[in-house]
Amino acid sequence: MTADRRTVLRTTVKLAALTAVGGLLTACGDTGRRRTDPGAFAVRPGPVDPSGTVDPAWAGSEGPASPEPAASPATASAPPAVATAADTPPTPPVLPPLAPGTPVEVAYGPRSGRGVALTFHGSGDPALATALLEIAEQRGVGLTVMVVGSWLDQQPQMARRILDGGHELGNHTQNHQNISTMTPDRARAEIAQCAERLQRLTGSIGRWFRPSAAQYATPMVREQAKAVGYEHVLSFDVDPRDYADPNAAELQRRVLGSVRGGSVVALHLGHRCTVDALPGILDGLGRAGLTPVTASRLFA
Repeated sequence: MTADRRTVLRTTVKLAALTAVGGLLTACGDTGRRRTDPGAFAVRPGPVDPSGTVDPAWAGSEGPASPEPAASPATASAPPAVATAADTPPTPPVLPPLAPGTPVEVAYGPRSGRGVALTFHGSGDPALATALLEIAEQRGVGLTVMVVGSWLDQQPQMARRILDGGHELGNHTQNHQNISTMTPDRARAEIAQCAERLQRLTGSIGRWFRPSAAQYATPMVREQAKAVGYEHVLSFDVDPRDYADPNAAELQRRVLGSVRGGSVVALHLGHRCTVDALPGILDGLGRAGLTPVTASRLFA
């Protein structure tokens, strides 16, 4: 991590305090531009980190810590303090390296493979989110949650709950507003605020960024995401619109009628219909010979 990157991110965090806007949107519908499936590995090829990984030591550090002061005679013999869970820094998740040449923005993986990524925009009732996670875990399935930062402010325990269940976390902005229409500084602040929360709660900013209120990232949004530390944008090619709350049977039909090898499916936490539909979706994927995996596994 270079000094310039640290400077950008420190500036971003300060800017975020001035530019953050409230109001988490309950619905997560796509109001951005959509394009047809180009039939290739992914979309928007571009430069990629040869290692395929994101620096886990995300900037935000203010440099080396000051040396500990020498103990005074009155305190030198005092017993050592007992460490608590809050004193222990979180252990960042270990992710598989991505395949060489993975584009900057990806909407689906290899069509010849049998993997499918079920991704979830992360916000809403934590009880519904937990119920959905438990269904996946009972089947041995890893999900990818693109979390909204303001939701983590309200439900910070969900970050570790998601990771501890074998799932993956990514960044879906701080306030879930239309990032495509923002100024570059404001867009960067939206991304950086969520990244700061992920870093603090999990030890990592995560590998993936997904723009809010849009299926694809604009060049400006991709540039700001990279400035924060995200080398890859995770789009999707299947949108069953579960945010409109269809019944479970209809949601299953929408997913299973569109999904194929390599697909990235966009779903949502916090919707009862999605919880009810998930067992049938998993059953249908199995009958089709498709295997749900995390996004990093899909593109490894």
